[in-house]
Amino acid sequence: AGADLVGGETAGGTAVYAELLKFLSNYPKPTVAKVNGYCLAGGMGLMLACDLVIASDDAQFGTPEVNVGLWPMMIGALIYRNMMRKHAAEMVLLGQRFGAEEAYRQGFVTRVVPKADLDATVNGITAQLAKKSPIGMRIGKEAFYAMSDMDLATAVDYLQSKLTEIISTEDAMEGMMAFMQKREPDFKGK
Repeated sequence: AGADLVGGETAGGTAVYAELLKFLSNYPKPTVAKVNGYCLAGGMGLMLACDLVIASDDAQFGTPEVNVGLWPMMIGALIYRNMMRKHAAEMVLLGQRFGAEEAYRQGFVTRVVPKADLDATVNGITAQLAKKSPIGMRIGKEAFYAMSDMDLATAVDYLQSKLTEIISTEDAMEGMMAFMQKREPDFKGK
């Protein structure tokens, strides 16, 4: 998905897309992108807004906007938060496509699997995520992303306060009891 190169993009359309990127990036539950085929331009932005990215081994990635006189403006902030700067610069400046293994090496794809295994792998990962404490995931995910823009001392203090918050949840107590009793926890999201 991306700009409509035939009809052009409207300001209203880009505003909606920007809101979608922010919504996905700040969603309190884990998000998983399943990439099968081409993931270019705006589609790449949606993928980069997700927490985990599982790609088939034949997936293709890129930011071809520069090839038609544009720039990947809408996804720029996500590109630079997911890739090393020089690799990101090369990708957006050249507008070339690259494969899943390169995307994995670049660090914005979490796992590359054979195309035939893509659905099963994503289903397995989402099933694992669904077993986790919803409130623990929300607090943890919020802390994980918030601390990345903090200096070390601020981050440690912030994480200490988030640890206090998460320990006080019913799910944390249930998880610790289940561990001691050698059983699966029954999380309630409280």
